[in-house]
Amino acid sequence: MDIVFYHRPDCHLCEDMARALAPLAAELGLTIRAVDIESDPDLEARYGLKVPVLAHDGTEICCYRLDEGAVRQAVAAKKAKR
Repeated sequence: MDIVFYHRPDCHLCEDMARALAPLAAELGLTIRAVDIESDPDLEARYGLKVPVLAHDGTEICCYRLDEGAVRQAVAAKKAKR
């Protein structure tokens, strides 16, 4: 399952989420695509200070802090649709 990790440089919350997400992603077999919102004016306008954000298929899973339960729920929902 692909997860998009919206972040910005020099963001301590982003760094914290990235560290916390790595072992969970490995456990669940997730592919994480990191997107720097500062590289796209539309993303910068959409997310602003609301980073980090994890999303899948355009739906936000969690923001600011990793919600492991929400990630697991999103993975389970994706598997149930197969």
